[in-house]
Amino acid sequence: MKRFLMLGMVAVSAFATQSAMANADLAKAKNCMACHAVANKLVGPAFKDVAAKYAGQKDAEAKLATKVVKGGSGVWGAIPMPANPQVSEAEAKTLVKWILTQK
Repeated sequence: MKRFLMLGMVAVSAFATQSAMANADLAKAKNCMACHAVANKLVGPAFKDVAAKYAGQKDAEAKLATKVVKGGSGVWGAIPMPANPQVSEAEAKTLVKWILTQK
């Protein structure tokens, strides 16, 4: 039984790593990385800074997913975030969940 549990934990860990990589790949595929990086500010804020700013906010996922698709301005300075119509709502939610886990 102990061996089975350990194998299950390894599988879950591998899935979590694969899922995190898949979301980084999604961010690249949807051109998020043209303006953002995980740890450093580029044109827009670093994903880790976004995660820190919105940590603990119950409506953060919904608010940020809307911004990903529709764009926004004024939160991080004068440069607006353009709309991203190539990103579906489901993809935006996946991206935001991943972004909010960055540290």
